[in-house]
Amino acid sequence: MTEEAKRYCGAWINSQPSLFPWLEEELDPLTTKLERLVIILDTLGLEAFAAPPPGGRGRVPEDRPAIARAFVAKTVLNLPTTAALIERLHVDRSLRRICGWERRAQVPSEATFSRAFAEFADQRLPERVHEQLVRAGLRDHIIGHVARDATEIETRETPQRRPPDEPPSEASEPQRGRPRKDEVREPKPPTRLERQRQQTLEAMLAELPTGCDIGTKRNSKGFSETWIGYKLHLDVSDGMVPISAVLTAASTHDSQAAIPLTRLSQQRVVWLYDIMDSAYDAEIIVEDCLAAGRVPVIDFNTRRDTALKVELAAERARRRLVNIPDPDDEHYKARTTAERANGRLKDEFGGRHLRVRGPLKAFCHLMFGVAVLAADSLLRLFSTKSQFQIA
Repeated sequence: MTEEAKRYCGAWINSQPSLFPWLEEELDPLTTKLERLVIILDTLGLEAFAAPPPGGRGRVPEDRPAIARAFVAKTVLNLPTTAALIERLHVDRSLRRICGWERRAQVPSEATFSRAFAEFADQRLPERVHEQLVRAGLRDHIIGHVARDATEIETRETPQRRPPDEPPSEASEPQRGRPRKDEVREPKPPTRLERQRQQTLEAMLAELPTGCDIGTKRNSKGFSETWIGYKLHLDVSDGMVPISAVLTAASTHDSQAAIPLTRLSQQRVVWLYDIMDSAYDAEIIVEDCLAAGRVPVIDFNTRRDTALKVELAAERARRRLVNIPDPDDEHYKARTTAERANGRLKDEFGGRHLRVRGPLKAFCHLMFGVAVLAADSLLRLFSTKSQFQIA
């Protein structure tokens, strides 16, 4: 293992040169999935964030680190429900012992898992694990690109109903048309993006809507898609390492979370180029990137201007004809890392199996997947031995 890879593996792996042969003597033969789980657990180091049960009188509560390891196992194995996880723990002795239980009777009930998950959500456990992992893994590196994108998260909640609009009074009704010569109208209130330039990170996150509602987007084929749930916004670095994440309501526009995501990422890593699609094409976002000393590479949003769209396409054709490509086009190709990260999060790490309600628990469930994805990507990025290439 290289020196870079040792940084992401805990004392268990580093002190055991032949980890899996030793484990196979204690456990049943490990499958590839379970070997993957052992490496992920050792990389995350959950024991530093989940406190063991306190001593004293009364009934001893269930071991929170063991339950946290079980939730990571649920994410790595892509199990849809907690009931499926408990059933797997009952029949798979190797998985049960990896999580920290020797006998079937020691596996907690589904209600205990639910209470522990609520505690993890209140304590922001997976968020803190992910933040520490990114800080430790990329603090000594300058990242070339950070790609920013959002993806829909479907849930089984009932969407919140918006209160009916109250009829405006005669005094508050906005005046239409041009003002009279002697009329003085109140200036328009600043938009959310304009306010975010002056707000703290906590104020920006508090202002973003987080309730479950209905979202609509246009897919790559030009058709509109609608879903009930949330929207997960991710900053992803080169190597497909998620740097920061924000969960908002499904109806929130992608650009509304750009500046909060930037502030979160700035606390963890240093990078050179911001890569975003046309949804983020706003002057305030561009100015914010330039003020931080980075280069924004954002696709043009023609805003239904057909003439501008034709002109841009013609300019690209002329550049290809004379073999002078736009350098931003090469940087823009890095945006696929965000799309691939969203795809892996949904297909491999439980992003499609959201069975909890409320933005706090939904974000906790998703952050377990984000933390596992970050650990997986860091191991892929810095490890050279085949046993640490997590397929």
